[in-house]
Amino acid sequence: MAVTTAQLPQPRALAALLVLVLITLGGAAEAQPPLGTCGAQLSQLAPCARYSVPPLPGQALPAPGPECCSALGSVSRDCACGAIDIINSLPAKCGLPRVSCQ
Repeated sequence: MAVTTAQLPQPRALAALLVLVLITLGGAAEAQPPLGTCGAQLSQLAPCARYSVPPLPGQALPAPGPECCSALGSVSRDCACGAIDIINSLPAKCGLPRVSCQ
């Protein structure tokens, strides 16, 4: 099941998800995940990389291009939510305080 616009994660959660994807892309050349897996879905988010970095103060975040939107639309809800849950659990596993963006 593909993610609809109403089901997309919040921008901060998406940014964290994209940072994780970029980190995992570093090892993507060594071992490609089977097509259809969450890892394969996330590895297709490279066109969204420039939209995952907060802009400088006073600047607006640019609107994502069609390539990013298409890639994001192909990530299943379960995959997106699972990746966000993993990202949210990392600080505690590293002995760091929980990150609160609000």
